[in-house]
Amino acid sequence: MASSVERVPRLSFVLPAYCEADNLPKLLPRLLAQAELCDELEIIVVDDHSHDRTFAVLREWGAKDPRIKALRLARNSGSHMAILCGLSTATGDVAVVLAADGQDPPEFTPELLDAWRKGHHVVWAVRSAREGETATTRLFSRLYYATMNRWSSVRLPPAGADFLLLDKRVIKALVEIPERNTSLLALITWLGFSQTELPYVKEARASGRSKWTFRKKVRLAVDSLLGFSTAPLRLATSVGLAFGGAGFLYAGALFVNKVSGGALFGDTSTEGWNALMIVVLVSSGMTMTMLGVVGEYLWRALEEVRGRPRFLAEDEVNIGAEQAPRSPNRTLVARTSDTKASGVGA
Repeated sequence: MASSVERVPRLSFVLPAYCEADNLPKLLPRLLAQAELCDELEIIVVDDHSHDRTFAVLREWGAKDPRIKALRLARNSGSHMAILCGLSTATGDVAVVLAADGQDPPEFTPELLDAWRKGHHVVWAVRSAREGETATTRLFSRLYYATMNRWSSVRLPPAGADFLLLDKRVIKALVEIPERNTSLLALITWLGFSQTELPYVKEARASGRSKWTFRKKVRLAVDSLLGFSTAPLRLATSVGLAFGGAGFLYAGALFVNKVSGGALFGDTSTEGWNALMIVVLVSSGMTMTMLGVVGEYLWRALEEVRGRPRFLAEDEVNIGAEQAPRSPNRTLVARTSDTKASGVGA
């Protein structure tokens, strides 16, 4: 019973939402029911520039209950940036991050809070089972987490986790990091603090289909690996050294063959054209591939140097100027209902 345990002074729920107009009316009452766990409750839903009625639904619910707050991003920025936007707005002593599709049960919040009271600053709800997911989705998820844990500098829960609780100290540290093309979950792991894991069952979607397309999954995998691993660069170096070494060995073999009168390969004055072209094409292809890897790192460095806002909110519900989402050194809300942007500056 919530009444028999210590209540949290302020509890925030943060949800990224993209085209979840059908699922939100089913999920919001379940979130509001968690009010017995705290003295003050806020539910922050960040609409990642949906093309359905998601923000209209949030506006309707917000008009009835001021605890329901919403932001609409000016462009589709991805779920991780939407989460970061919501966290930068949250005022709770703790924030619980979960999906807006109803797959992460809000009723699991008491278990997360129990772990937090034991001194943990980050509590991961780790999927012990997945209802309604395809074999392809499970396979990609396992490959992603296995690759990150093997080749990156951070460790993520092997079974996968995107439902978690964050202490306000972690949130403060997280929102002050200016990185853009990154994995937010890997960044949370990198921060350190006391972290623990609790198993839960990820429920099936109430309605609709997952918005995590194959393209988005691949982009997350690339961003995660490049953001937290030197493996791609080391692989490029290793492949380059291997091809260089093979070239020197081949040149040496040709020299020996020449001075020995063709003892190794016979007369090669008119032969070897096909082999030469294969070597040239393969080495050129590998060179371009490795330049692409280096280019990805350079592009990310350029993105950071430019200093563009990671997200920009164009509208809000029940969020005042003092609670506007912040990126490092910036306030990032421009309300379409106003005649001018409010508080956007360097």
